[in-house]
Amino acid sequence: MPRRVLIVIGHPDPSPDRLCRALASAYAEGAERAGHAVRKIDLALLTFPMLRTMQEFEHGTIPGSLKEAAKAVGWAEHIVFVFPLWLGTMPAMLKAFLEQVMRPGTAFAYPEKGEGFAKWLLRGRSARLVVTMGMPAPVYRIWFLSHGIAGMRRGILNFVGIKPVRETLFGMVENSSDATRGKWIGHMHELGQRGL
Repeated sequence: MPRRVLIVIGHPDPSPDRLCRALASAYAEGAERAGHAVRKIDLALLTFPMLRTMQEFEHGTIPGSLKEAAKAVGWAEHIVFVFPLWLGTMPAMLKAFLEQVMRPGTAFAYPEKGEGFAKWLLRGRSARLVVTMGMPAPVYRIWFLSHGIAGMRRGILNFVGIKPVRETLFGMVENSSDATRGKWIGHMHELGQRGL
């Protein structure tokens, strides 16, 4: 069944040579060929401020440069985040983007006084985290317990109702051969076709 798919490219470097862009493009091409509706957000092409206070987070407005992006998050049934691992987690630009668009009233609602937990406003959506890294992916999973990705999954995406969140990790990217990268791109094309 066709799905509404949003691809968020979280690499801060706008160079078209970045592996993250090739992986995102392969996913998009596979999804479009399978009949899924696809939208893309490339964070490197956007300019937006970082949040600096809780007051701003809770009561401020989403910057004009991110209004369409916030609407796209609400539109999507499946969100694919493609980014490099920097210092064990997502780049600061992706974190700043999520802080802007995953606000109260947009992604979740605070409970009334004395009433349980926050309400999920993005329930029913799923996500995939596609992460490139310099270390072997099994080392990140086993030794580091995927801590940065786990924090994104539980502390941000699950918190607003996005479940399940699947992961695709590509390790040792700096030394990867053209053949290996070709396999990765083929794998992303297949995931796009399946809308997963």
